[in-house]
Amino acid sequence: MPQFHLFPDAPRPVAPFSHAVEASGWVALTGQMPTDPAAPDAPLPDGIEAQTRRVMENLRLVLDGLGLDLGDVVQCRCYLTEFERDYACFNEVYAEFFPEDRRPARTTIGVTALAVGALVEIDCLAAPRS
Repeated sequence: MPQFHLFPDAPRPVAPFSHAVEASGWVALTGQMPTDPAAPDAPLPDGIEAQTRRVMENLRLVLDGLGLDLGDVVQCRCYLTEFERDYACFNEVYAEFFPEDRRPARTTIGVTALAVGALVEIDCLAAPRS
């Protein structure tokens, strides 16, 4: 049976969803936005670098609620509203969060818009280490 998780320390959901769902040994994390968990109605950070850092920290909060970390992530999907402008800077920040020899599989997609006016959103799939 799937287990559905909402964590009080993670960002407030911006739509009707769970932070994560566990099923068959996998964990799917909902795409995180660059919102501040301590002040969910505060303005978003300025620029792709700051928003990417906030999204990655929000993913860490959800993973932490599961007893996991970024080392358990096997795949990420990344969404950018300004793909051509932001892709290189996004990659620089994203790379800071994963060791070079443990980077998850990844797809990055240019989109026309994201919730809350964000520049970036990232969802991921994790496989807890035994």
